[in-house]
Amino acid sequence: MESIIVACITGVVTLVGVILSNSKSRAVMEVKLDALTAKVEKHNQVLERTYRLEQDMAVAKHDIETLKGKAG
Repeated sequence: MESIIVACITGVVTLVGVILSNSKSRAVMEVKLDALTAKVEKHNQVLERTYRLEQDMAVAKHDIETLKGKAG
């Protein structure tokens, strides 16, 4: 009977330890995920700006070629 009580107490203590450990680990993962999300958003903004610049450059090149054709 004593061994069953000791085993139950040990199990409960172990369970509490695992739950606390998992909650701390989850909190750390959430912080890391938030930081990663911010970095991805910043990266995506750079890609969008680069794409717009490439489009603007293509239009400028076309305009230059058109002007060269009219001048020539």
